[in-house]
Amino acid sequence: MPTLGLGVYLNDECAEACRIALVNGYRMIDSARFYQNEAQVGEGVRASGVDRAGIFITSKVFHGEFGHKKTTAAVNDSIKNLGFSYYDLYLTHSPIGGKDLRLAAYKALLDAKAAGLIRTVGVSNYGIKHMEEIREAGLETPAVNQVELHPLCQQRPIVEYCKKHNIVVQAYTPLLRGAMDNAVLQEISKKYNKDPAQILIRWSLQNGFVPLPKSSQESRIVSNGQVYDFDIASEDMAKLDALDRGKDGAVTWNPVDTE
Repeated sequence: MPTLGLGVYLNDECAEACRIALVNGYRMIDSARFYQNEAQVGEGVRASGVDRAGIFITSKVFHGEFGHKKTTAAVNDSIKNLGFSYYDLYLTHSPIGGKDLRLAAYKALLDAKAAGLIRTVGVSNYGIKHMEEIREAGLETPAVNQVELHPLCQQRPIVEYCKKHNIVVQAYTPLLRGAMDNAVLQEISKKYNKDPAQILIRWSLQNGFVPLPKSSQESRIVSNGQVYDFDIASEDMAKLDALDRGKDGAVTWNPVDTE
């Protein structure tokens, strides 16, 4: 799995954004059925000229399609939309729907993996309780948990659990949906002569997360990928770490406490 990906939620120019990202060195694209742009991801991949085998593509099944039969049909439809024979990673999009339905959906994804339609199975927006359900059911541990994650909402108990169980933590909304006027973030950005988005992405990388910044602007897509030529010093990482507001810092739906 690459260490940085392109998020494509609410992206009206998804195909072109994917093409731009891929020709500029990105090798991971994060989509979902809820985004309704799986076909555009496939279009962007083909337009880029980059070999599909070298690209890590993700999608997710939304809770309205949970249940073994519905989830199986959803995966097959996702494959058709993408126009390639497999996904590198496929997630349950949230824990909404209750234990029985989310476990049935997860089992369906494991079956799709066994059938060669999915190479890796994971979850998104799962709290510890939801991941423990999978373990208690004797099912394969999720490879990934994708959650909202940035300095204001660090999901520390979830991250600790994932690290303990070797679950990769992917960070969505790493750029705070553009609300980057925080004084500490601005101070550190000026110190390193980097834009705030690059500081946020670098913070995520140095914490061992896999950030998924979203943009449809070519200049932003390119600059968001230029984050491997510097390190944030420990004292500045500590300043960013101190911004954590727990769940109150979330800027999206963050359903990690769903029953």
